[in-house]
Amino acid sequence: MSRRRPHHGSRRRGTHPKPHKMRATIEGTLRVIRPGVAQVDTPEGTFAVARRGVREAMNGDEVQVSLVPMHGRGGERVAYVQCVLHRAITQVVGTYGKADPLGVVSPLDARMVHDFFVLPEDTSALRLGVDEGDVVVASILEYPTRQSAGVATIARRLGSAGELDLHVESVIASYGLATEFLPATKEEAQNVRLDVDEALATDGLRKDLRDELCFTIDPADARDFDDAVGGRRLEDGGYEVCVHIADVTHYVPWSGAMDVEARQRTCSVYLVDRVLPMLPERLSNDVCSLRPGEDRLAMSVRMRLDRKGEIVAFEAFPSAIRSSARLSYDMADRVLEEDQAHAELPCDESCKADVAACLALLDEVARLRGRIRRDRGSVDFSTVESKVVLDHDGHAVDVRVRTRTRATSLIEEAMLMANECVARLLADHDVPTAYRVHERPSADDLMGCVPVLRELGVIEGEDAARLAAADPFALQRTLLAAEGTSASVLVNTVLLRAQKRAVYLPHNDGHYALGARAYCHFTSPIRRYPDVLVHRALKWYLRGRPKDKGQVETQRMLAQLCRTCSDKERIAESADRASQRVKMAELYEGRIGLRYSGVVVGCERFGLFVMLDDTCAEGFLPVRALGEEWFAYDAERMRLVGESTGRMWRVGQRVAVEVADVDVARGRIDLSLAGARPNRDGA
Repeated sequence: MSRRRPHHGSRRRGTHPKPHKMRATIEGTLRVIRPGVAQVDTPEGTFAVARRGVREAMNGDEVQVSLVPMHGRGGERVAYVQCVLHRAITQVVGTYGKADPLGVVSPLDARMVHDFFVLPEDTSALRLGVDEGDVVVASILEYPTRQSAGVATIARRLGSAGELDLHVESVIASYGLATEFLPATKEEAQNVRLDVDEALATDGLRKDLRDELCFTIDPADARDFDDAVGGRRLEDGGYEVCVHIADVTHYVPWSGAMDVEARQRTCSVYLVDRVLPMLPERLSNDVCSLRPGEDRLAMSVRMRLDRKGEIVAFEAFPSAIRSSARLSYDMADRVLEEDQAHAELPCDESCKADVAACLALLDEVARLRGRIRRDRGSVDFSTVESKVVLDHDGHAVDVRVRTRTRATSLIEEAMLMANECVARLLADHDVPTAYRVHERPSADDLMGCVPVLRELGVIEGEDAARLAAADPFALQRTLLAAEGTSASVLVNTVLLRAQKRAVYLPHNDGHYALGARAYCHFTSPIRRYPDVLVHRALKWYLRGRPKDKGQVETQRMLAQLCRTCSDKERIAESADRASQRVKMAELYEGRIGLRYSGVVVGCERFGLFVMLDDTCAEGFLPVRALGEEWFAYDAERMRLVGESTGRMWRVGQRVAVEVADVDVARGRIDLSLAGARPNRDGA
């Protein structure tokens, strides 16, 4: 076997199609989406990589590429990797096997198409007790080239295939998620000391609110509680609402070990079977978690509202609080809907009635705030969230479909108010921080929705033109027209896809969907790094903008931090969805042949995507299963039309299907028409 070092600038005749005109090279970051599909982000924009243009590069690598015009594509250019400038991946997670005399590490990341060999003289497998089939972490010694294979040494044994869920481990590996904290980070976290009384004595701005009623409301399985709420009715008929957020930055100083690693992670990742936290559990589940009956440091926002729910005044300050109760959303909903349910509240008898009354008041405020936001043009998309339920062994056994309730709305509105107040305060005083910005959608993207919306009968007349102009009230009316109909999920999905993605920016540009002139994320510093940046900026402002090295460095790095947080947020969301798809497919692996009803939520040239009614799982109905004829694809109206029969399949159409096949590793559920025999040789 060759031990030749990689030579990234070498070329071999016939490896790539000869470009008709080579352009100057440019540097960028390679993003491998799936095997054979990649793009490169460059200062000139993002370009697709030619089919065989990735060469020996890997996801995340800094590369030098040439941009080549494509024939017949109107000047569209594709990229060819010329060389790798900097490697992003130094370790690989994979299964260990043998090909005597070599060991072989086969990556779990499907985007890595090359195996890595462990050389005969390398004793790492023996030393670590690694057997065939075990999952290992291997450090890369030599990267694969066209002339030589990759070489690695085993750094750590993760477990056997029977001990681990390989499909979820593959998701973790494919998205490059960190599963363990660095030793320095863990050591720093263990040395954190809960110092509430000391903080109150030494910080003149911090207010002692431990005697004020507040409580947390979270999902039943939550372990970190980073926000608490409270409120009371004022003598003039208005309201006072308090939102208390864990004071993470008191314990996480700028550029400490925890901060540096949190900057790299940027957010907690919520997978189907676990949470990969941004901060060590010593903080996220202990010192910074607002557990009932325990003193905790917080950052508080106290808001005064008039009778109509308008915010007339607010203040933000560091505080100390003591939560009275830890409620689940289900419990809070029962208290709001059943007269005697407050007797079940998990708190002292002396405060049960007060907690129930406060819940009712916050529910009242939430309805007022929802009306105010709608009146100013805020657009609320109705989304359905499916979560696969696992047993103690990690096997999929059920699906829980989460929808908006009075309790979730109550918390959502309280957090929106706090975020908006803090953002307004910082923006009005020109304080640089990580603002949450959502731009208006483009006219082209919205106009692309109109044919489908007309087909579904939820838009007509002038509203089509108003929708194209990004009139938020036209969006509201369209969503309202679909509410309660079979088209509701689809209409929300279509319009949501037409929106631009909200991102973090170092300056305030407002938030279109919320109708807010300033917005930021302040309410989840345990699990989001932008919230940490906002807390630090708020404290810096409240303390009179003192000379602070950490704040100077933060502002210098702010643009890059915002970009990184936006990118990592997308990765975390994609990993979560991928892990859910894997377990959803596992659930349906035992349901092959069973029939279900569903609605078509997507249409492509090659088939239909169907959302099943009972679980909101999404399956694929290939065009060959629709009948023995050719189908014309109408992209504008998102439909397939049979050329012989004229039979039409379109988004929003209800269908009866059965589960035909499942690919758990890819999280894919294949469907056929109920009672029909699929046409294997069709279009």
